[in-house]
Amino acid sequence: MSNHTNITFSKEELARYNRHIIIPEFGLEAQQKLKAAKVLIVGSGGLGSPALLYLAAAGVGTIGIVDFDIVDDSNLQRQVLFGVESVGKPKVEAAKARLQALNPHINLVLYNTQLTSQNALDILKDYDLVADGTDNFPTRYLVNDAAVLLGKPNIYASIFQFEGQVSVFNYRNKEGVLGPNYRDLYPTPPPPGLVPSCAEGGVLGVLPGIIGSLQALEVIKVITGVGDPLAGRFYIFDALNFESRTFNISRRDDNPLNGKNPTITALIDYEQFCGMKAVEKPIKEITATELYDWQVKGEPFQLIDVREKHEYDLVNIGAELIPLATVADNADKFRRDTKVVVHCKMGGRSAKAIRELEEKFGFTNLYNLKGGILGYIDEVQPELTKY
Repeated sequence: MSNHTNITFSKEELARYNRHIIIPEFGLEAQQKLKAAKVLIVGSGGLGSPALLYLAAAGVGTIGIVDFDIVDDSNLQRQVLFGVESVGKPKVEAAKARLQALNPHINLVLYNTQLTSQNALDILKDYDLVADGTDNFPTRYLVNDAAVLLGKPNIYASIFQFEGQVSVFNYRNKEGVLGPNYRDLYPTPPPPGLVPSCAEGGVLGVLPGIIGSLQALEVIKVITGVGDPLAGRFYIFDALNFESRTFNISRRDDNPLNGKNPTITALIDYEQFCGMKAVEKPIKEITATELYDWQVKGEPFQLIDVREKHEYDLVNIGAELIPLATVADNADKFRRDTKVVVHCKMGGRSAKAIRELEEKFGFTNLYNLKGGILGYIDEVQPELTKY
């Protein structure tokens, strides 16, 4: 940890941290350690919000925040760092404004970027420890591996629906013994699609508040040396039955990072390793009523249907037919000089087509018809055949 012996406090800070300083087992020295510390929080969402609020309030001297996302309406049900006025703003900017208002005595460092194999070691290297508040496997393994390669503790938490988990990974205790990391628990990720994300499976809003606060608690314990950190232990909280379980976990000889015969000595391609993207970028959407509006007003746009021919023959809305499997080969048929609306039966295949065109061919003018042709029939042309 950073050297704390020469850390001093202003009169305002002493008043602010008074309730910490008067705890006999905590005292001025622990508060100095907090002010000297540099903590990196990856993700400022459901878990990052409470963790950041409490670590800023507690007086952690330097807090780095990594997040490339912007604040969305659907975040506000659990991401208590943000308010309505932050919607549409980059999360790191909104976080900085809120945290500075909470504690002007700390230093905030912003990384408005996605953490990747290319930048992770560079970003993590200046910090004493990292707290992982991400919601996907590629970033989780990336944070873990970077922390292990750099010898930094990783305070881990994750949530899903009604369950939360917390642990302290890669922690070297007072005797110099190194504890387990995420790969001692899960050497390899689950098959893609097996564990839905919060965006697919949902999460009870108060749960990340509980778990993110526990994460902040462990960060404070690791920094100050007060108490016994959750290293070598894995904590699970079930919000529905209000039950907690703590498992002991230990290091494995076959850990590919730091077992007996390590095979991983540098960061890898985690999206490939996990068979999934860390981030699905949102795609532009248009509703059936908006599309009808464009049609009535004579707005210039191209309409493309990516269903199969037999579906098109059953019912169509006059679009150009380019079945999903042939989209890449026919990319040149999609115009770039006007808006292009892509549709399928219900919106799933057209979204796939748009992602493929955006990723491989750099399109920026594509709109997915929300609800597909069935939605259009319901809202605009009920006389057409549904199938």
